[in-house]
Parts: sequence; C-alpha cells; structure tokens
Amino acid sequence: MLPGLTQLENTPEILRLLLDGLTPEEATWKPAPDRWSIAEVIEHLSHVEGHAFRARVDQMITDEMPFLHEYDQEKFAAAGQYSGRDIEDSFDHWEDQRESNVEYLRTLEDDATDRQAMHEKFGVIRLGDLLNEWAFHDLGHVRQIAELVRAQRYYPNMGAFRTIYKISP
Repeated sequence: MLPGLTQLENTPEILRLLLDGLTPEEATWKPAPDRWSIAEVIEHLSHVEGHAFRARVDQMITDEMPFLHEYDQEKFAAAGQYSGRDIEDSFDHWEDQRESNVEYLRTLEDDATDRQAMHEKFGVIRLGDLLNEWAFHDLGHVRQIAELVRAQRYYPNMGAFRTIYKISP
C-alpha cells in the first residue's frame, strides 16, 4: 500500500467530526489578522488538493523527472484565495477531490513511490516523499482546526481550569 493512503482516506471523516455543529461565527473567526479561520483552512485544503498534490502526482507519473513549482500558500492567502468562501462549499469540493484522488492513488503500483521529480525548492523528490508529505499536511491542518475549535467552543467556558492550559489557535 502506498504511504499515507489510509490517512488521506480518513481525513474527511476526522474533519467532519471536528466541524460538527460549527456556527458560521466559529467558522470565520480568526485568532489574529495573520492567522487563518477554519473556513480558510478548509478552502486551502480544497485548493491545494488539486493545484498541488494531485497535479504533482500526475506530473510524476506521466513525465520523466518533471519540474515542480513551489506551492506558495502565503502568496495565495495574501491574494484572497482562501477567504470569503462558504465553508460547506469548500468542504464539499475538497471531499469530492479527495475521494477521486484516493481512488486514483489506489490504482498505482507500489513501485510508483520511486518516481522522481525536480522540485523548485527542494531538489530531487520521490513520489513516496510527496505522499508522506500529503498525509503530514492533512494532520497539521486537523490539528490546526482542532485548536481553533478548542479555543472558541470550550476554552472560554472552562472557568478556573483555563489557568492550567495554554492555547495557541
């Protein structure tokens, strides 16, 4: 089995559970002007799913040693790519892409992980490296969303227990 595939398959359900009962205010709340809201994180996941991860896999499978451009999430965020989107639309789009991507990845042979590309920033990478990074990326944003939910939904209502916890949404 390809590395990270089980995580990629399970992330939508994990996020669905974290987002259950989320209010529009919670979805768009930003802990600081330079930090992302939950809705922005979900739109980022939707955008990067097709514009970075799947596109790179496709290039690495079809081309010999393709050149991969860096995905600059800060540039996309500054340009407003992730803001002003409906969280449900973003999640639905991401989930549809993810389902398709997992189905596609299941068709690849295990030795596909040895396919290589020249990354603009990192030099030579293998497809296996990219798949591990994809699962790692998912978990980072699961953690980020969980922290945003914790900070808004539970922390303010913990009374004296707040003194023993540090939050960093």
